[in-house]
Amino acid sequence: MKSLIELLSEEAKKAFDKAGYEGQDIRVNISARPDLCEYQCNAAMPLAGKYKKAPLVIAEEVAGILSESPAFSRVEAVKPGFINLDASGRWICDHINEMAGDDSFGVDKQSDSTVIVDYGGPNVAKPLHVGHLRSAVIGESVKRICRFMGCNTIGDIHMGDWGLQMGLIIHEVSLRKPELPYFDESFKGEYPKEAPFTIGELEEIYPSASKKSKEDEAYREEAMKATLELQEGRRGYRALWDHIMNVSVTDMKKIYDALDVHFELWNGESTVQDRIPGMVQYLKDGGWAYMSEGALVVDVARESDKKKLPPCMILKSDGASLYNTTDLATLMDREENYKPDRIIYLTDKRQNMYFEQIFRCAVKTGITPDTTELVHIGFGTVNGKDGGPYKTREGGVPRLESLIKEIDDEMLRKISESNREKGRDISPEEERETSKTVALAAIKYGDLSNQASKDYIFDTDKFTSFEGDTGPYILYTAVRIRSIMRKYEEETGDKCPCIFKGEPTPAEKSLMKEIAGFHEAVRSAFNECAPHRICGYAHDLSDAMNSFYHGNRILGIDDKDHQKDMIALIGLTGRLLETCAELLGFSIPERM
Repeated sequence: MKSLIELLSEEAKKAFDKAGYEGQDIRVNISARPDLCEYQCNAAMPLAGKYKKAPLVIAEEVAGILSESPAFSRVEAVKPGFINLDASGRWICDHINEMAGDDSFGVDKQSDSTVIVDYGGPNVAKPLHVGHLRSAVIGESVKRICRFMGCNTIGDIHMGDWGLQMGLIIHEVSLRKPELPYFDESFKGEYPKEAPFTIGELEEIYPSASKKSKEDEAYREEAMKATLELQEGRRGYRALWDHIMNVSVTDMKKIYDALDVHFELWNGESTVQDRIPGMVQYLKDGGWAYMSEGALVVDVARESDKKKLPPCMILKSDGASLYNTTDLATLMDREENYKPDRIIYLTDKRQNMYFEQIFRCAVKTGITPDTTELVHIGFGTVNGKDGGPYKTREGGVPRLESLIKEIDDEMLRKISESNREKGRDISPEEERETSKTVALAAIKYGDLSNQASKDYIFDTDKFTSFEGDTGPYILYTAVRIRSIMRKYEEETGDKCPCIFKGEPTPAEKSLMKEIAGFHEAVRSAFNECAPHRICGYAHDLSDAMNSFYHGNRILGIDDKDHQKDMIALIGLTGRLLETCAELLGFSIPERM
C-alpha cells in the first residue's frame, strides 16, 4: 500500500504529465506553513529553465488540472511558482480506512531479505554499565523495525569472550586459588560443576588483574601465556573458561531481560577462532594480504579518499589475531551460514574508521559480496546534566543494573503518588508492575528519541515525566485511548467499530493526517536504521490525539453515528501507538 504522500504525489504527476511536462520527478510535501495550506508542490520551479516559462505560468497550468482531482479540496498556484494544496477529507478518510483494515497498516514488506543485527557485544567477566545501554536499546529497536518490515532478522550479541582478558582472569585465579584442579596439567578427572567464583568476585578479579598487568611486565607475560594455552585448547583452562562464560552470561541475561532485549545468537569472538587460520591463508593466497613491518595487512585505501585510510591489520607482528581478525572471520561465518542482505553493527561512533576498514577489506577480498549492505550505527555517549559522561555520585561508571533501578524507583514513586491523589485502590504488586513497564518506556524512549550519532543527557526527571516528548507521555495517551474504548463497549454493549463512515470534521481530518504519516516514518526508520523517526511520529500522533480528545466530546454524545466514527478513529490511533511502542521495545500498561 502506498503512503498518503506517494498517492498525492501521483495525482500531482498525472496533472504535470497532462499539462505537457512528462517524465518529471514530482513530489508533494507536507507544508512548512500549515496556516497557508496542508501540502505543497514546488515542481514547477526547476522546470522553468527547461521549458522557458515563468514558474508561476507552469504552476497555474498544473493547478487548473489538479483542481479536478478528487484528492484535493483546494488547489492554488502562488508566486513565484508554488502549488498550495489541501487534501480532500473523504479521500484521506478512504486511505485511513484502508490502513485500518490491515494488520501492518498497509506497509509494504521486504520478505525476501535477511538482516543480522550485531549488538557490538559487551566483554564477559565485566559488569554491564551505562555505556552498554545504547547498543542494547538501539539494536533491539532496529531489529524489531526490520522484522516489522518483513525481514528475516537475527540478533547477535557478539560478546568479547576471547583474548587477553581471559588470560588475565585465569592467571589471577591461579594465584588466588592454586589448589584448584584447573591448573594441574596432570589432572585427568572431572572438573567441578560449580564455578570457583561468583559474578561479584569475577567482576573484582578482572579489573584487579588488568591493573596488575599494566604495572608488572612479568605478570602480563604470564597472562599472555595463559591466553595462548587457552586458545590452544589446554583442558583445565577451557573448563575454567566455561565457568567464566556461564557465570557472566547468566548475569547478562538477567539485565538484558529487564531491558526486554533478546538475542537469537549468543556468539562471541571464540565462535570463529577455528576459522581464522583458513581465512588468513585465503587472504594470502588471493594476494590481498602482505607483510608490513612484521604485521600481516590488507590495503583498503582508495584513490578517491580525501583522508588516507590505513591498511587493515590481520595479524600482529607476533602472529596474534586482533578484533579485525575475528570481525572478518565472523563476516565469513555469517555469509556461509545466513547469506545476509544487510548486516548492521552498533558501537560507539569513535569506531567509524575501524568499521570502514573492515567493510572495505571484506568486500575487496570477497569475504562479503558487494551486494551485501554493511551498516555501522555509530552512537554518541550518555552524558550527565553537567554535559560530561554519566557517572555515579562517587565518580565511577554506573552499572546498567543500577541505572534501571534508579528509573524504576522514581517511576514507582510517581505512580504511587498519582494513585493516592486520585483515590485509586491499586495493590502494591500492580503498582510495581506498572512502574516497571513505564520505567522501561522512559529509559528506551529517552535514548531512542535522540538521533543515534548524537550524545544525549540522561535526565531522570525529564525521562519520567508524563508530559512532553517522553515515553510515559506516549503510554499515557495510549492508556487514555484504551479507557475510552473500554467505556464505549461497556455503555453500548457493542464492539468498537474500525471503519470511519462519515465526512470528517476539521479536527478529525487533522488527526487523520497524522495517522497517515505512519508509512513514511516506518520506511525512513528502516532505510536509515533510525528509531528516532518512530519516536517523532509517536509523539506527534500523541499530541494530535490529545488535542482531539480535549476539543471533542466522545462518550455520551447523542449523535451515535458520529460517535462510532470518532471511536474508529481513536481506535486506529491506539493501534498505531501500540505498534510504535512495540517497535521501540516497550509495551503499554492497562492503566497508569
